[in-house]
Amino acid sequence: MSERTTTRRRQLGAMMRKLRARKGLTLEEAGRLVGVSKATVSRYETQSGPVKWIVIDALCREYGATDTEREAVVGLAKGARQQGWWSSFADSIPESMNLLLTLEDDAVRENHFSCVYVPGLLQTRAYSTALQKANEVPLQQAEIDRLVDIRMKRQEILHRPQPLHLWAILDESVIRRVVGSPQTMREQLDQLLQAIESPHVTLQVLPFSKGAHAAALGSFVMIGGTEPALDVVYVDFHTGSLFLEKDEELERYRLAFEYLRAQALDMEASSALIRRVRKEL
Repeated sequence: MSERTTTRRRQLGAMMRKLRARKGLTLEEAGRLVGVSKATVSRYETQSGPVKWIVIDALCREYGATDTEREAVVGLAKGARQQGWWSSFADSIPESMNLLLTLEDDAVRENHFSCVYVPGLLQTRAYSTALQKANEVPLQQAEIDRLVDIRMKRQEILHRPQPLHLWAILDESVIRRVVGSPQTMREQLDQLLQAIESPHVTLQVLPFSKGAHAAALGSFVMIGGTEPALDVVYVDFHTGSLFLEKDEELERYRLAFEYLRAQALDMEASSALIRRVRKEL
């Protein structure tokens, strides 16, 4: 991985700005408290140049950060240049995927709303392969295999010692759209039913009968850090991806997800609907 600014670094800068602003300190005042220059404090907030986690820790203490906030920020500082498992793919994957994988590596939870396809973290290999083959730009088989391998590797965050908690809300169209073949879709629905049994996965289906809903504009993912201030919303468009981290943006998507959770079927009813759709195949 190159030494371009990583998502950890972006989050670190945003969090340090928020903590200082909350304390009501200027850059110069903050630097004076820990014996560094105004320029150093500014550099830590604007993602330019290296950081020293000891200084970050000292600043957090002066800002009155909670222990949880301080540990989260220091963790970001220590891992700002850390290479993840995807580093061997980094030269050939889109920057947006690089950022997504960096975020996921540090995440403790993810809230997904999917209105078209099964979330990548729950896809079978056959389903994922069929999606890649449906790309409007034809891909070579080697490229398809590489992209599917990355997606399968991502799923390991659900099985690590401290697994990510995944809350997925699927529009009914997701479980009814036949991707690949009926057999591929049956296997995918079986995987969803298996995922429901995991203590770290919550899965709901939003039925057609609910009509209009709070996320009619499309799918999104809320990637949760160890602190709410570290949360990021990921929105994937046909022409690119967006990473949203402003407070007002986060709050809007949090509210939308709460509405979706309330409108969707509970897990038992969702499981029953998935079984019914599978039988229809």
